Amino acid sequence: MGDFNHPDICWRDNAAEHKQSRKFLECVDDNFLLQMIEEPMRRGAMLDLILTNKEGLVGDVKLKGSLGCSDHEMIEFRTLRAVRKALSKLTTLDFSRADFGLFRDLLGRKPWDKALEGRGAQDSWLIFKGHLLQAQE
Repeated sequence: MGDFNHPDICWRDNAAEHKQSRKFLECVDDNFLLQMIEEPMRRGAMLDLILTNKEGLVGDVKLKGSLGCSDHEMIEFRTLRAVRKALSKLTTLDFSRADFGLFRDLLGRKPWDKALEGRGAQDSWLIFKGHLLQAQE
């Protein structure tokens, strides 16, 4: 959580105008992080962010107005314990037993252009991840 000062980032489209902001987005994507703030807080920009690596770990995110003369918004959120307990169970995959041909076939059956049309990066990732996990089973 913090003030990341990338006002040109559009989190809905996963896009940015400036090179430094695009590098920041690339870092977020490369580390499979989710940005949890949904409302702009400072002059229409999302500068104060909550990043997490686990869907469902952070919830009940609320902007609470500014404190005194600050141009920052206070952010209230919860760390959800149910997910925290699940984090203690480590599951690993045995890739030597994987049928990558079948995996590729299962993912290739989905008409991705239509499934992701008009969706932002976060929604697209969640849809793709759901199909990825289903194919993994």
